[in-house]
Amino acid sequence: MSRSALVAALAVAALVFAVPAAGAATAPSTNTIGGATAPVPSQTTSPPADPNALVSPPSLDRPPASHRLSGRQAMRIADRLEDVRGTRRNHPGSYREVYEKGPSRWQVSYFAAGKQRKEIAQVLIDDATGGVLEHWTGFQVAWTMARGYPGAFGRKVNEPWIWIPLAVLFVIPFFDWRRPLRWFHLDLLALSAFSVSIAFFNAADIGLSVPLAYPPLAYLFARMLVIAVRRGRAPPPAVSELPRVTVPAVWLAVGVVFLLGFRIGLNVESSNVIDVGYSGVIGADRLLHGKTLYGNFPSGNERGDTYGPVAYEAYVPAVKLFGWSGRWDDLPAAHFAAIVFDLLAVALLFLIGRRARGPDLGIALAYAWAAYPFTIFVSNSNTNDSLVTVCVLLALLAAGRPLRAGAASALAGLTKFAPLALAPVLATHRLRRGGRVRGLGLFALGFAIVAAVVSLPFLGENVHTVYDRTIGFQSSRGSPFSIWGLYDWTAPQHVVQAAGVLVALALALVPGRRDLAGLAAACAAVLIGLQLGVTHWFYLYIAWFFPLVMIAGLCRDVRPDPPSAPAADRSPPPAAPLART
Repeated sequence: MSRSALVAALAVAALVFAVPAAGAATAPSTNTIGGATAPVPSQTTSPPADPNALVSPPSLDRPPASHRLSGRQAMRIADRLEDVRGTRRNHPGSYREVYEKGPSRWQVSYFAAGKQRKEIAQVLIDDATGGVLEHWTGFQVAWTMARGYPGAFGRKVNEPWIWIPLAVLFVIPFFDWRRPLRWFHLDLLALSAFSVSIAFFNAADIGLSVPLAYPPLAYLFARMLVIAVRRGRAPPPAVSELPRVTVPAVWLAVGVVFLLGFRIGLNVESSNVIDVGYSGVIGADRLLHGKTLYGNFPSGNERGDTYGPVAYEAYVPAVKLFGWSGRWDDLPAAHFAAIVFDLLAVALLFLIGRRARGPDLGIALAYAWAAYPFTIFVSNSNTNDSLVTVCVLLALLAAGRPLRAGAASALAGLTKFAPLALAPVLATHRLRRGGRVRGLGLFALGFAIVAAVVSLPFLGENVHTVYDRTIGFQSSRGSPFSIWGLYDWTAPQHVVQAAGVLVALALALVPGRRDLAGLAAACAAVLIGLQLGVTHWFYLYIAWFFPLVMIAGLCRDVRPDPPSAPAADRSPPPAAPLART
């Protein structure tokens, strides 16, 4: 990390105090291919710019300069592997090619017969010893992120001595030992259960990691639906029945400060920028230089132009401040942006909690974000997923004010497109009878204004190209990181996708809870429902709905508004104390 990036991190650390006041083991390479498949190797004999690039040897029978093995000897070693032999038996007519990979390794690639080059097996061999370093078949050939390289996402945050204490620190303040049989405790268990899945992912066992992610997703989806649709005019529960925070708010506040410092330090000293964050830097640089964005990304991140315009515009200040070398290096601008997004999420959670039930709840929500391992996983991967969270929280904070809610909804939906599904729920929240047309009109106006403003830099681009590079690519991509892609379950996937769309519409039309807990639960149900049906799902997406689950669980004591209540009666209820021992 450069000195300038460290200075940036320190500057952002000061921001965490300013924002609330304003609101009253290493991977084998520097970079990681995250959301895209690895490129199929191509033959070349010219000296490469990348020292680890693939080069075809001038002769298969004689060792190249400074090599012990010849290309033919490397192929014979690879041919002896049982999984390679099995793969070739399943692909009659397959053929192999051998490459020098840097000064000390060989790569033998096997391709299926046909006009299109499809790599079906890959073997890496150490030149000095003739030993097999790696061998991959199936989807792990194309998807390097499925190989379990240590720290490929987030570097040291995946170490057990960091991850497990964070998981414990997250749960302890919210677990009520006096009343262990609570639904909220099951929520905490489901949120923590993703750690089991990611452990298998880090061990390159995709056959277990993928299906293990779905039980907690399904539970949280059902749980948020129940909270969202449950209505009632009974008074709020007694303080003894509320979700308990068993640690004093002052201690939690100290914990927030410590954890934020830890997160920033870990980002500075041991984090990496995957392709998602890299795409933000590339897009911002192109915007600053007046270049077209979609369809023009460099070959090292060719599909990085798959997001909405806000995902690139949000990086403009960071790139303006730190610049970009034109290479996938340490990318201090991406680090700076990720830290800012992370701190903004903390600040917004505090503001939302303070508005709902006072500063104690705000501190509790901020602590939950700061301690939850998967939010640090996002920060240490330096992606734009915390930006999605920030935009969704802005929409939640603006809910009930149609113009502002529409504007925030547009920001969320034009970052990554999935949050567009929240628009119906946000547009219909707390609309009073007789004022629905006006409220919907104001929401649409706010949405349209912001959408137009953020789209101005792209008005001259080809609409077909923009669609093809964004929604078109996302909807048609294949991926083993869902049960649908892993097992090729196309028909059931379409059923789940249709159900997700119906739920998003139903939650906007069917009367349910009209308070903050109900809105957060509805938004969480919509996002989780969509994630259940996507072909490519990853742990970074947990950050989108995690704070909504916590808000829904901790704010359920707020009295729902009667459906016919006049506007004057719909002011926020008096703040109730956050129960604690």
